[in-house]
Amino acid sequence: MKRLENKVALITGSGNGIGKVAAMKFAEEGAEVIVVDIDDKGGEFTVSEIKQKKQNAHFIKCDVASSAQVKGVLDFTEKKFGRLDVLYNNASVYLPNDDGIITDISENTWEKIISINLKSIFLFCKFAIPLMIKSGGGSIINTASSAGLIGIPKCDAYTATKGATVALTRSLAVEFGPRNIRVNCIAPAAIKTSMLAQSSADRPDFDEKRFLGLRTPLRRYGRPEEVANTAVFLASDESSYINGSIIPVDSGIMINGDLSKLPEENA
Repeated sequence: MKRLENKVALITGSGNGIGKVAAMKFAEEGAEVIVVDIDDKGGEFTVSEIKQKKQNAHFIKCDVASSAQVKGVLDFTEKKFGRLDVLYNNASVYLPNDDGIITDISENTWEKIISINLKSIFLFCKFAIPLMIKSGGGSIINTASSAGLIGIPKCDAYTATKGATVALTRSLAVEFGPRNIRVNCIAPAAIKTSMLAQSSADRPDFDEKRFLGLRTPLRRYGRPEEVANTAVFLASDESSYINGSIIPVDSGIMINGDLSKLPEENA
């Protein structure tokens, strides 16, 4: 039996990046996948790739910061399947040209990042949890970041949303554990995606060799598949006693000290 057989899974931001890879892996493991994204082209392409493999997926366009649209997604889910077993709150945005030091961030930028990265989790949990309770329980997977666990300068709005995601995960785990709903959080760092390119790799002052040599104990970037594999585990019954956990998928970056004084040959 496949690991997600007979489960209905909803993944936000699954038109590209980590979310797309997760949608494909969830489908491979037997889940009925609901692909949610504001990008029509990306969402439809994800679904078409899944269906080419004779697996099941459905695309719903959604602004994840819109209460009406999120409720519509959950109404569709209940009408179509009558249940929801997994909610993967993957949708996130990073705005390198607008985010920055808190004294420089505009209110519009602050509100936009909060809406997509944090309000979306609020909305999906608000409308999904009642359906999960009717379904007998389930698994909620939230997406934080290294920025939610360690200090990272010059992205204060993004950092605020990820720290809040960590705290909300723990609160929800305590609140809904008695209803058989597990809530956990993945905190990725240095995953090779377009968001990574935005945050570091395309900056002219970014020294990739130094970053990989000093900050990443495994000396490489992570792959979206490695985050998606963690999500599959948290969605499956294999993680049935894991609740309220924050799981870094980061090569060890978050436990790494200041290695700037290491000899070059050890870097």
